[in-house]
Amino acid sequence: MSGNDPADDPAHRFPYLKTAAVRRLATETPGRRAAAEDPPADEEEGCPAFGYLRGTRDRALAVEFRFANGNSDTFPYSHLAGWRFDPSVGLLLKFTADVVTLVLVRGSNLDAPVNQSGVNLTDRGFQRHRITWVREMDAAALKAVGDTGPTVDRIAVAEFEAHADLRAWLGTHAPAFCR
Repeated sequence: MSGNDPADDPAHRFPYLKTAAVRRLATETPGRRAAAEDPPADEEEGCPAFGYLRGTRDRALAVEFRFANGNSDTFPYSHLAGWRFDPSVGLLLKFTADVVTLVLVRGSNLDAPVNQSGVNLTDRGFQRHRITWVREMDAAALKAVGDTGPTVDRIAVAEFEAHADLRAWLGTHAPAFCR
């Protein structure tokens, strides 16, 4: 058994680990560790309502929902079972894992393309797994966007173990999505 043999040092046995660690430390900002899933800043773009990956073939691993109170929930795209869009109600996303989680995004112009990229929350965003975050906007941000850009007024998240509870919640919060 070797105790402090330099050959036992992981950086000695696997030199690429040392290179990766140095690169990661160089890119971290003080007080915040960079997540392995965080895309480099030049690969992400956004608007006041949501952020997305710029590359047309890029795929995000997860989406973060940011609430006005400072809290957030993150869900992996691998759990996204489907979504529905009704302009008069909003965007309903269904994530499945141990429990079913519904995320109801209410706002206006959710299917409107942003910037020059043409990305929106629906077919060019969630459907292609390019959305990295969505946030509830405060009154000042809503006013600044105006009538043409996408806005997110409210995000509601609910978890269900029973299908009957899910249907009851939908009937109360978004009856247009009940079938």
